[in-house]
Amino acid sequence: MAIFPVIMCGGSGTRLWPASRPSRPKQFIPLAGNRSLFQETALRIAPLADGGGRLVIVGGVGHRDWIVDQLDEIGVEAQILLEPEARDSAPAMAAAAVWVQAMDPQGVIAFVASDHHVPDHEAFRQAVRDSADAARAGQIVTLGIKPTEPSSAYGYIRSAGRGLSAVEAFQEKPDALMAASYIEAGYLWNSGNFIVSATGLLDELVRLAPAVESAVRLAVPTVSAGSIEILGPSFSSAPRISIDYAVMEKTGLASVLEVEFAWSDLGAWDAIHASGEGGTGQHIFEDAEGCLVRAGDGVLVAAMGVRNLAIIAEADAILVCDLARAQDVKRVVERIRAVSPQHLDFARSRPEALGDGAKRFANWLRLNALPLWSTVGQSEDGGFAEALSLDGRTLSMSRRARVQARQIYVYAQAGALGWSGPWRRILSAGLEKLYADYLRDDGLCRAVLTAESAPLDDTAMLYDQSFVLFALATARRVGLDDPTLEARALSIRNAITANALANGAFREAGEHPYQSNAHMHLFEAALAWEEAGGDAGWADLADRIAKLAMTVFIDPQGGFLREFFDAAWAPAPGDEGRLVEPGHQFEWAWLLARYARLRGRDDAFQAARRLYENGRRGVTERPVVALDALNDDMTVRSNRARLWPQTEWLKAALILGEVATERDRVALMEDAAAAQRAIWMYLTPQGLWRDKQLPGGGFIDEPAPASSFYHIMAAFSQLCDTAKARGLANVAVTGLR
Repeated sequence: MAIFPVIMCGGSGTRLWPASRPSRPKQFIPLAGNRSLFQETALRIAPLADGGGRLVIVGGVGHRDWIVDQLDEIGVEAQILLEPEARDSAPAMAAAAVWVQAMDPQGVIAFVASDHHVPDHEAFRQAVRDSADAARAGQIVTLGIKPTEPSSAYGYIRSAGRGLSAVEAFQEKPDALMAASYIEAGYLWNSGNFIVSATGLLDELVRLAPAVESAVRLAVPTVSAGSIEILGPSFSSAPRISIDYAVMEKTGLASVLEVEFAWSDLGAWDAIHASGEGGTGQHIFEDAEGCLVRAGDGVLVAAMGVRNLAIIAEADAILVCDLARAQDVKRVVERIRAVSPQHLDFARSRPEALGDGAKRFANWLRLNALPLWSTVGQSEDGGFAEALSLDGRTLSMSRRARVQARQIYVYAQAGALGWSGPWRRILSAGLEKLYADYLRDDGLCRAVLTAESAPLDDTAMLYDQSFVLFALATARRVGLDDPTLEARALSIRNAITANALANGAFREAGEHPYQSNAHMHLFEAALAWEEAGGDAGWADLADRIAKLAMTVFIDPQGGFLREFFDAAWAPAPGDEGRLVEPGHQFEWAWLLARYARLRGRDDAFQAARRLYENGRRGVTERPVVALDALNDDMTVRSNRARLWPQTEWLKAALILGEVATERDRVALMEDAAAAQRAIWMYLTPQGLWRDKQLPGGGFIDEPAPASSFYHIMAAFSQLCDTAKARGLANVAVTGLR
């Protein structure tokens, strides 16, 4: 039987102000040792998933960084479900149940609060295991703690007997006198932990709180974001209700297992003082006893002649209270809400939104990158530089045809987007250079020139021909006055298709003759010519490559794209055949989504979605970047992260977001914003970029390759297209004007 432990990270811990606040609630603070309560909880319950389950975290979007960073610190992996806004415990638990049910319809969930202190980890795990059979049989089991003293801080449970037994009543937090009578009558503390099957909980929600179940089921995304999912907007329409009111007080399935291990919810400063581990920071006592002191870095607390106080000093606020009044801190917080609301939370910066980043992106291109690469980056004869040093100097290097073609695309596209620079002159000069020095007598393009423009490698690479076709199509689309564009393109296309293999694929020259990558760029060129008004042969070529992608290049079981093949178009032997590049998953997803829209092909769209999901599995959380390479079992092959996969991630998230259902669009647009922020890690203010990011976050010190500009411009172009198509809120960028 698989157990899925679920940590509930909601709650703001207002009784622990000023240390606990909405942006850093108590579960993420070390209150009973060196680790936070959340970390201790994760270490305590993660082993429960060893039998085939998975640790799941349900928390708020605003706490994403806390969750990810603290899991990373302790080396624990989990599926994370992020709420767009807090709706209390019933919707949060429903979201976890929907996710678990999709993974394992028979799965049993152990719902655990993130902020409880349970020193005996194994005793807690054994209590969950002891409850699992009853949960699988349909019971909703809660853990009842044998009280050690009357307390008005906890709710109480009246059970029908000892051990695992039916619940007769739940009682709210009583006053001190009533708490004493409850203990005398054998009541248990309500720990707020629940063990229940996913299906069992959802069935009860359908019966007792159907509005919760229906809203949440729509909110759980179907587009996988790897280990992190953002719940869709319908989650915010779920009723704001606790699981106690929604289910537990009404259901006939409630059971309680009496346990005797030490437990505290550490809900107020008196409970933390009683744990003996809550004090931190520098302090001096003179005739002071029974006090709890927590002081931030650089703060010294001195106390004299006082007894039984909590003294909590943060940089912007100080609390001094009698420990016997610790439960009343909430009243202070309510007064602060009225008279000084800025002290309710810590000041914090928010990640750059998609719209803000898009405006900055447009300005960077218009004012920095496009002027630099068309002056320093283009010689008088129209040839484009292969790379520029990071201080903006031209380097003497051999020059590849693919770079010349890519830069032609960049400036043609800049013109299409309204750039006011001299793009027609730049484009014409670039094409003249292409025709004069790169094209061979047979009309195909040689691979490389020397720095002095002499032929260096005459090989006609399929990859290079594809980019020449793409450049010519873009020039045609922007209305460049060049009557030879289409004839040159048809000559290249005819030469390529004349050498098609039996399955319709094309052989690449060089080390890897059977590959998907060259086909990808030929696919892009065919679509570009089709959109630019080319003849029917371009649509036929696009259809041919789309079929190859969906029947040969994409693994039929895993839905991911492979790079290299043998002569029979089976995966190449050894490690080459196992290579999976996240950037190419995104790039093919973007192309197939475009193709699906042109043809009305749902199968192509579904293939694009699966490719996106697999590409997303190559995105790390610290930093948030798409890695260079995975293996076909989705393990990491290279921890390095180049610039271009980030641009392809942005393009794919945007185009899929255009046609996604509302619940998936939110997650995809958040992905797009994250991808755009990832791109900004690489760009420099001067209009240059770094290319290769190392695992520690640093970059290889090397010139900026011109070849990246194609990816950057294509990403910005898709951003403009999506903003126009969807009318994205706060994304007003429509071009480079």
